[in-house]
Amino acid sequence: MRLVCLLSTLAKSLAPPKTLLRRRRLSSATALSMAASEESLRLALSEKQAAVDTQAEAVRALKARPGAAKAEIDAAVESLKALKVDAGAAARRLQAAVSSSGDGGSREAFRQAVVNTLERRLFYIPSFKIYRGVAGLYDYGPPGCAVKSNVLAFWRQHFVLEENMLEVDCPCVTPEVVLKASGHVEKFTDLMVKDEKTGTCYRADHLLKDYCKEKLEKDLTLSAEKAAELKHVLAMLDDLSAEELGAKLKEYGITAPDTKNPLSDPYPFNLMFQTSIGPSGLSPGYMRPETAQGIFVNFKDLYYYNGNKLPFAAAQIGQAFRNEISPRQGLLRVREFTLAEIEHFVDPEDKSHPKFVDVANLEFLMFPRKEQMAGESAKPMILGEAVSKGIVNNETLGYFIGRVYLFLTRLGIDKERLRFRQHLPNEMAHYAADCWDAEIECSYGWIECVGIADRSAYDLRAHSEKSGVALVAHEKFSEPREVEKLVIVPSKKELGLAFKGNQKMVVEALEAMSEKEALEMKASLESKGEVELTVCTLGKDVVITKKMVSISIEKKKEHQRVFTPSVVEPSFGIGRIIYCLFEHSFYTRPSKSEDEQLNVFRFPPLVAPIKCTVFPLIKSQKFDDAAKIIAKSLTTAGISHIIDITGTSIGKRYARTDEIGVPFAITVDATDSVTIRERDSKEQIRVGINEVASVVKEVTDGQSTWADIMWRYPAHSAIQTNE
Repeated sequence: MRLVCLLSTLAKSLAPPKTLLRRRRLSSATALSMAASEESLRLALSEKQAAVDTQAEAVRALKARPGAAKAEIDAAVESLKALKVDAGAAARRLQAAVSSSGDGGSREAFRQAVVNTLERRLFYIPSFKIYRGVAGLYDYGPPGCAVKSNVLAFWRQHFVLEENMLEVDCPCVTPEVVLKASGHVEKFTDLMVKDEKTGTCYRADHLLKDYCKEKLEKDLTLSAEKAAELKHVLAMLDDLSAEELGAKLKEYGITAPDTKNPLSDPYPFNLMFQTSIGPSGLSPGYMRPETAQGIFVNFKDLYYYNGNKLPFAAAQIGQAFRNEISPRQGLLRVREFTLAEIEHFVDPEDKSHPKFVDVANLEFLMFPRKEQMAGESAKPMILGEAVSKGIVNNETLGYFIGRVYLFLTRLGIDKERLRFRQHLPNEMAHYAADCWDAEIECSYGWIECVGIADRSAYDLRAHSEKSGVALVAHEKFSEPREVEKLVIVPSKKELGLAFKGNQKMVVEALEAMSEKEALEMKASLESKGEVELTVCTLGKDVVITKKMVSISIEKKKEHQRVFTPSVVEPSFGIGRIIYCLFEHSFYTRPSKSEDEQLNVFRFPPLVAPIKCTVFPLIKSQKFDDAAKIIAKSLTTAGISHIIDITGTSIGKRYARTDEIGVPFAITVDATDSVTIRERDSKEQIRVGINEVASVVKEVTDGQSTWADIMWRYPAHSAIQTNE
């Protein structure tokens, strides 16, 4: 009997909650099947509509023909009516298929339920609310602050402590020279369009995305070919240049959403907040758009602090600022936010990782660029195989992808709504070896929450060149070695004459060449006198002549190898992760009377804002005194808690704390022992008053599960409530 009870409890705790948006991730085969089904339904509707049009024309011709028999006309009209009925049925089938795949209405209803609960229970609220707020700025309330604090504490434990990282804390205000060297002043932009009459600004890619989604979800007259085209545009949206984006906006007749006025051509808008340092205004600066640059400029000191040894990682948690063009989607797109970033410095000639074996067998959804460009879906892949096949560039990058997967799923992110998407060619900087985004599906679709990039040696080289301080590492040899060294020397004078304002980007592309590429260029220059070079940042090929670059191989003896380390960078958008966690944790369940739905946040104890509540069953001095003893022991154990001595029923008190995600409720119904109720299963156990703190701490610290506790303590009949 005891085993049956425990298995029942375990099954309840593991069962997926019934929510408006609790959908299991479709397999690739199922997704492809649904896409094929939608295509066939569109084709069928198109054929039936064509038959209706043909028959309608026939009816009109009959009616116009002198002497046409009434019976013949009536038969033709009846045939037209039957065809319209068939077309209507086909339209309803297509609408059902589109609704089940898009699920737009359910998504919006679910999102509204989540946001209403979050704002009502003060997880977060619009900043400066009494002054009507400012778009893209939000305040975290008490439970929101607690969740954020718990997420960051786990991030430090999972990454900083586990990997022995060096944590730093750098200023938010950054001198312009630093961000010029990093490329942010020139390139940190989004494409913007303006309403040509009112001047209102919009993100160009957002307008195109909204248009495509609305057409796919609401326009049942779309042909299968047009639907496939719009889906391809959505898949390749991040890969479109300004010219391509502008052409699509014009092709689809997209206008300003509010006024329907024509739009300007897309143009880049720099997202950084500009400021000045000091009263003179002569020292320009910016609010940092990321925390990484503070780590890069401190590399030399951090390398020395680490005993001049590679690899090592530095980490930073802090605020970042981006002047978003048209912020929307709540916490997902804001102007001030918290970033947690890691810069892992590694020898570019050895990107293996000693702990890769720990994550190599993980299997999860991956979305390589090949599948994206073919219009396919993400599919489960084993991480070790992805690295061995070269889909993921190297072990160190693969190791951090695996660690990010473990971090997110342990927080409470649904692993079936988490995927790792590889950047498309146009998304990648020319210097990057490989980039992946951890994307989480929520009611807004797939949202990038973590970026994991192998940035090669670009950042340290850029700051070395701009500052004049060599940000390099050393490998000392036991004996001198004769080495061949590739030397690439661009002629800045010749390149400046040829490319003028684009000179810097051409120089960067030349210096970023691999040895193989450089030697091939050398051979072509010697045989032909000129060669084409692809400059990704310009988006085109340029012609390089012999005068523009010198490429040679030099032999010399070296006592040490001096090199610029490569950087693997995982960058975490904490606010985005937290919002997705809110959605993945939210569900509703009926009250005992079934006359209302109760909101619940299914937070793991790890991130729950409050670990437990203490409820005296009735107003009684002896129960109040017992509750104070328990509260003191919880405080001593470092367990966040609240005492609720309101006169409301115990069921209502349970519901209040379930709604902010409290995993355990302690009900004081005696002076020597109490009951502990688990939030999701609603199962209860009886525990001695002196054991309460140790039991709760054991579960909230992850040393034991609720099922483990149920083995050790007697199950208790649930207190009668109106749950």
